[in-house]
Amino acid sequence: MDIRQIGLVGYGEVGSIFGAGLKDKPGIQGVSAWDLKFKDAAARTRATGNGIAAKESMAQLCAGADLVISAVTASNTLAVAQEAAPHLRAGTFFLDLNSASPGTKQQAAALIDKAGAHYVEAGVMTSVPPYGIKCPMLLGGLKARALAEAINAWGMDA
Repeated sequence: MDIRQIGLVGYGEVGSIFGAGLKDKPGIQGVSAWDLKFKDAAARTRATGNGIAAKESMAQLCAGADLVISAVTASNTLAVAQEAAPHLRAGTFFLDLNSASPGTKQQAAALIDKAGAHYVEAGVMTSVPPYGIKCPMLLGGLKARALAEAINAWGMDA
């Protein structure tokens, strides 16, 4: 699997931790992020100051990403999938870190998979800080095993 560009939806605590932990991994050419808070220049500056490319829109984020990681609140899980789906390229992985209900994740998966991308849900097993990208996760979805192999090579625990 060839993942070179990572896109983060949500650049709060978890998104910023994942961005910092993944941006220098072998084979990664760039990490970008999009967040509603990027309407504020200070929020964009925080991302760019950390070496993360702040994108103007979900469409712009998805256009170049091989892996999109959704790290938003559970209440926004489905809205993110709805907004991302039309912009995902075929074969893109969509890793959903959100702690939404199984029904919400099934709806999100249907949208992402219908777009030709690969939805993989993550059950994050503990608080991300202090573990960072090494926090244990259980992955589910048709392409979960393939994604787990790729991200475990970066030191993740999936």
